[in-house]
Amino acid sequence: MWVSYNETVTGINSILIPLFLLLDFQRPITLIQGFLSFNHHVAQIRNAHKRVLLLAYQSLGIVFGSLSASPLYVYKVTFSGWLQHDQTEDSVFGACSLIFWSFIFFPLFKYVGIMLSVDDNGEGTFALYSLLCRHAKLCLLPNHQAADEELSTYFGPGYSNRNVVPSRFRRYIEKHKNTRTCLLLVVLLVASMVIAIGVITPSISVFSSIEGLQVRVKNADDRHRGTHMLGITFAPIVMLWLLSIALLGIYNITKWNPRIFQALSPYYIYKFFRNTGKYGWASLGGIFLCATGTEAMFADLGQFTATSMRVAFFVVTYPCLILQYMGQAAFLSKNFSSVDTSFYASVPEPLFWPVFVLAISIGIVASQAAISETFSIVQQCQSLGCFPRVKIVHTSRWIHGKIYIPEINWILMILILAVTLGFRDTTLLGNAYGMAYTSMTLATTLLMALAMSLVWHKSLMHTLLFLLFFGSMEIIFLSSSYMRIHKGGWLPIMLSSVFLGVMYVWHYGGRRKYLTDVQNRISMKRIPPLGPSLGIIRTPGIGIIYTELATGIPATFSHFLTNLPCFYQVIVFVCIKTIHVPHISHKERYLIGRIGHKSYQMYRCIIRYGYKDVHKSNEDFENSLVMSIAEFIELESEGSGTPDWSGDGRLAVVRTSEKTGMRMVMSEAANMTERHGGDADDGSSSSISNWAGLAPAPAPAPPPAAMRSSSKSATLRRLQALYEQEAPAHHSRRSQMRCELLDKNYKHPRVKEELMELMEAKHAEVGYVIGHSYIKARRNSSFLKKLAVDVAYSMLRRNCRAPGVALSIPHISLIMAGTNYYI
Repeated sequence: MWVSYNETVTGINSILIPLFLLLDFQRPITLIQGFLSFNHHVAQIRNAHKRVLLLAYQSLGIVFGSLSASPLYVYKVTFSGWLQHDQTEDSVFGACSLIFWSFIFFPLFKYVGIMLSVDDNGEGTFALYSLLCRHAKLCLLPNHQAADEELSTYFGPGYSNRNVVPSRFRRYIEKHKNTRTCLLLVVLLVASMVIAIGVITPSISVFSSIEGLQVRVKNADDRHRGTHMLGITFAPIVMLWLLSIALLGIYNITKWNPRIFQALSPYYIYKFFRNTGKYGWASLGGIFLCATGTEAMFADLGQFTATSMRVAFFVVTYPCLILQYMGQAAFLSKNFSSVDTSFYASVPEPLFWPVFVLAISIGIVASQAAISETFSIVQQCQSLGCFPRVKIVHTSRWIHGKIYIPEINWILMILILAVTLGFRDTTLLGNAYGMAYTSMTLATTLLMALAMSLVWHKSLMHTLLFLLFFGSMEIIFLSSSYMRIHKGGWLPIMLSSVFLGVMYVWHYGGRRKYLTDVQNRISMKRIPPLGPSLGIIRTPGIGIIYTELATGIPATFSHFLTNLPCFYQVIVFVCIKTIHVPHISHKERYLIGRIGHKSYQMYRCIIRYGYKDVHKSNEDFENSLVMSIAEFIELESEGSGTPDWSGDGRLAVVRTSEKTGMRMVMSEAANMTERHGGDADDGSSSSISNWAGLAPAPAPAPPPAAMRSSSKSATLRRLQALYEQEAPAHHSRRSQMRCELLDKNYKHPRVKEELMELMEAKHAEVGYVIGHSYIKARRNSSFLKKLAVDVAYSMLRRNCRAPGVALSIPHISLIMAGTNYYI
C-alpha cells in the first residue's frame, strides 16, 4: 500500500506537535516553523528537478536531432577517397579515437562546458555580437541613446558597466572603422553558414537515411516504409533513436571486436597519422562531422536552460553516441569492405526495418531543426538591418519565437531540391556539410574570444589560451575540409557568398541612407519662428510620420511645410528601433517626448524592440500610441517622469509605464452597427479598464463611415468607405474607440484640454506618412560602389516588402514621400 507525501507529513505533524507541547511551550513553535520551512524547501527542489527533467526531455527533439543523425554518415565520409585503400584495424581504431576526442573537446568542453555558461539573457548565437555592441562601440549604425542603457536587460549580472576603464585593445577596435566592419562580416559569415547548413542538412539526412535500402532490398518500391513514424513527436523519436543505436553499439562491440575500447587512447591517433600521412589529415573533415549540430545547444538557449541541456547531453546523448561510434568501429575493423554502408550493415537482420524507420524519422527531425534555425537567424538579421524585409509569421500563439518565413521557405525548397538532385551522394554532401560547420565554429570561437576580453574582462592569457586551444584545432579541421573543395566543399562557399553579399549590401545601403538622413535632418532652430501653426493649416487628426531618426526632425517633414497647404493637428514622429538585447518588455518599449512648445502638439515616439522580438501585425498600435502620449502628458504635468534628454538637448524622452495598450474602450458595437445596421445596445461593447482619468463613453451608433464629419474630401470619404467594405477583417482590428475624461482635478487646467484635443484628433482621423529616401551613387564613384548601390541595393529594395506592408498600414491612410540622395 502506497502512502502519499502529504499524508506522511500530516501524520508526522500530528505526533510531534503534542509531544513538543508537553516538553516546552516556546521551542515547538520554532521547531514547527523550521520543519514546515524545510518541507516547503524540499517541495521547491522537487518541482525544480521536475522542470529540469521535462526541459531536458523536450530538448532531445529540438536541440540534439542533427547531432544524433551524424552516425549515419561519419565513417563513410571519413574513409572515402584516399583512405579506401588503407583497410587496417589501426586506421579504424585511429578514426574512432579521433571521433572520441573530438567529441570531448568540442561538444563537451567548448559548448557544454563553456558556451552554455555564456548567454545573453537566455539567448545564444547572435548574443555574442549583441554583447560586444552593448559593451563596446562596435555597432556601425550610430543610433545609440543613453536611455537604451536603462533597459533592465541591457547589462546582465557580472558583465561590464560604464564605469570600467576601456582597455587599449578596446579603444583600438572602437577607433578604427575597418575592424568594426570586419567584425560585422564575421557575424554575417556565421549567419550565411547557418543558412547554407539549412540547405545541406535535409539533403544529407534524407540520403543517409535511405541508403539502408542498398543493404537489404533491390527494389526501390519499398521506400514507402517508415512514413507512418512522421506523426510521432520529435522528443520520443530522438530518445528511441539514441537508445536503439546505443544498444546496437554494445551488440557490435561484444560480437565483433571488444578490443575497441583501446581506441580511447590518444596513442591510436598518433598511429593513424603515422600510417596514413597527408591522407589521414585530408580525412579530418569527415571526422569533424561527428560534432555537427552541436551549435544548436547554444542557439536554443532561449527555449531551454543550460542545466536541462547539460542533463540531456550527459545522461542520454553523449553515452549513446559514443557507444554507437565505438560499435560501428568494431564492426568496420572486421568488415572494412562495408564502409559505404557501415551503419546499416552493422544492424542485425531482424532489427533492420525498425532501425530504418527510425533513421527516416531522425532525418526529418534534423531537417526541421535546421530549417527552424534558418528562420530564426534570418529574423534576427532582419531586425538588425542586415537582411531585406520579409514576411514573418508567428506559428504559435503561446510559444515565443516560433516563426515561419514564407519567402525563405520557398528559397530553401528550391535550393534543397537542386542540391538533392544535383549531388545524389552522401560523401559529397558530407564534404559540404563539414566545410560549412567548421567555418561557422571557427568564427564563433573568434567572437567568443572577443567577448571574453571586452565583455567579461578576462585576462589576456585566458583569452589567448581559449583562442589558441580551440582555434588551432578548428583551423586544422578547416584546412582538411579545403582539400575537398572540388568534391562538394564548394557548395557552402558559393551559398554563403551569395547570402553574405546580399546581407552586407543591404546593411551598407541602409547605413548610408541613415547617415544621409542624419545629415539632412531639419534643425530645431527652424521650428520656433513658424509658430504653433507651423506656417500651414492644421486640420483635425493625428499624423504619424515614420522615420529612422531617433533625434531631430526628418527632411521628409520639410516637404509638407513647403509644398502642402495643410497637415494634421497632432504630429507624432515614430521611430521603430532595434536594440542589441534579445527581448524588451512592453512596459519598457515606448519612449515618448515632446518637440517644441506644447502649443505645437508635436511628439516623438521611439518604439524599441529586441533582436528576437517579432512585430505582430495584429497589435493595436494606434491605441497604444495614443495612450502612451496621454500618459506622457499626465506624467509631465505631475513631474513624476524621469526624463532622459536626447542628443539635441531639447527632446525630453520619458519612459512610460504603459501596460499592453489595454486602457481604452473598444467600441466594437459601433462598428457592427456600421456594417450591419443593427442595434448597438446589446452589451457587446466591453469596458476593459479605466486609466488616467479616462472612462468609457456611451457607444451610440455613429453615422455611416462615408458621412462622418472630418477634414477629408467627399471623394476620399467614399474611398475609405469602399475600403472598409472590401477589407472588413483588417478594418475591425483598427476599430474606432470612444473615450471621455473622468471628472478629476488636474494640477494644470491645460492638461485636461490637451488630453481632450488628443482624443478628438484620434476620433477624427489617423494618417500615416512614410518617407522614402532613395540613394544613388555619384557619377565619380567607383565601379564597385555603383554596382553595390545602383544595382544590387536598388534591386533588393524593389523586390522586398514595402515598409507600409511590413507595418500593416492601410493604403487609404498612407502617404508616401520620396527623396533622392547622391552618396
